[in-house]
Amino acid sequence: MYLFYKRVKDKKIHIFIISFLIFICLNITENIIHYNIGRHKDSDFTQLSFPNKRDLIKIIIIMFIFAILQGWFTYLFE
Repeated sequence: MYLFYKRVKDKKIHIFIISFLIFICLNITENIIHYNIGRHKDSDFTQLSFPNKRDLIKIIIIMFIFAILQGWFTYLFE
């Protein structure tokens, strides 16, 4: 537990967390827009609708993996 506390006090872990959260917030919006563009590609107007539960879970899992990678790379190259 001490090692975890020591890591959390470190400045770099805050950069990891902030980078992770920003990536999640911005990317969920982008992913829902891309989902709707692909879903309504044959219509003249792209409507925005929320994905069904299964598609949303897949989007979130993939986004979560890339958010961790984004935070990790930011942490490494800081």
